[in-house]
Amino acid sequence: MSHDSSNARDAQTPHICASTDCDCGFTRRDFLRLSALTTAAVASPLLLAGEARAQSFKGDDQPVKIGYLPITDATPLLVAHARKLYEAEGLKTEAPRLFRSWAQIVEAFVSGQVNVVHLLSPATLWVRYGTRFPAKVVAWNHVNGSAITVLPTIDKVSDLGGKVFAVPFWYSVHNILLQQLLRANGLEPVTRPRDAALKPNEVNLIVLAPAEMVSALASKSIAGYIVADPFNALAELNGVGKILRFSGDLWQNHACCVTFLSERDTTERPEWSQRVTNAIVKAQHWTRSNQLQSAQLLSATGAGRYTPHSTQALSKVLAATDYASYEASGVVKHKGWYQRRIDFQPYPFPSYTEELVRAIRETKVEGDNKFLETLDPKFAARDLVDDSFVRKAIDAVGGPSAFGLPANLQRKEVRVV
Repeated sequence: MSHDSSNARDAQTPHICASTDCDCGFTRRDFLRLSALTTAAVASPLLLAGEARAQSFKGDDQPVKIGYLPITDATPLLVAHARKLYEAEGLKTEAPRLFRSWAQIVEAFVSGQVNVVHLLSPATLWVRYGTRFPAKVVAWNHVNGSAITVLPTIDKVSDLGGKVFAVPFWYSVHNILLQQLLRANGLEPVTRPRDAALKPNEVNLIVLAPAEMVSALASKSIAGYIVADPFNALAELNGVGKILRFSGDLWQNHACCVTFLSERDTTERPEWSQRVTNAIVKAQHWTRSNQLQSAQLLSATGAGRYTPHSTQALSKVLAATDYASYEASGVVKHKGWYQRRIDFQPYPFPSYTEELVRAIRETKVEGDNKFLETLDPKFAARDLVDDSFVRKAIDAVGGPSAFGLPANLQRKEVRVV
């Protein structure tokens, strides 16, 4: 296994953000940086660099170069690395690179510095159709795994009226579900400066880096946030916040982050793409039955030091034993859905992608989103996603039933508050 020294440093010294100016997540700075990719002057050098890197390897010899943020969404990519599942598929690997923002991941992905990334599912729509970079979703990374966390004094959704609330990015399932919930409770999401005056029925949405959310909640500069774990678990463990709702209780078994590969690799290196997908699917299959071990692997004290988080925080999410208590307290409304706080299954249901396009159209976002006006949901489900690799990978570990999936790999989307 080869290791680039700079990559190894990134993986071994995770960045913990303390500054409100830090470029750690989908901030406005990120939005502007990514929006610039739609211009030829910015995109062309990155694309040329990516093409040059791709051509430097013959056939399937290129190493797996993972880019990730230190959240549970990255679990399959990192577990596959920790357990040497890529090597078992005959692939070379480099040490996974921990990035401080989604913008950095996308830029590194476009320029070929990394070639296997996890990305927010709505953001993939933006990358492929907004910035027009040819990439494909080849698998889901996980289902659920996010929550709405609020101040201890907030007892119901209507209590958020007149307050400031944080989301990780406009193009996120978090933003979609939060706005759905607010409107269902008679509240209007708005996007204004943080200190702007608000009506009693308005909730001011701001984009905040996930690593800043717990401290912002503790200082009461925001009333709550919706984000991937373990940042919800951290607020609980630190006693500064509580779970109001789980995202999976609003959209049943929804995807959050997905595995994204360059279309250059899926078309020109199909065997390489298949082996990468095989490893990720095997990692998900193993993680479902080894939740505590997965938490230990990903923790700051694990051998790979993939994240700055404690085993306690990660195990509260990955190896959750308290979900029933959330059902008993009323936090979980849909008890008959029988879900885990986070679960892992790799199949990218077309029905989800179709519903995702419809849902983001209903959602207030900043920036130029004109590409959504003409984006047909069924076309996006076919064009954005390539499920040929994941179907073979699922069959190799026992078929859909190994993940509790229907044999026909079809489902109906359930999105209710």
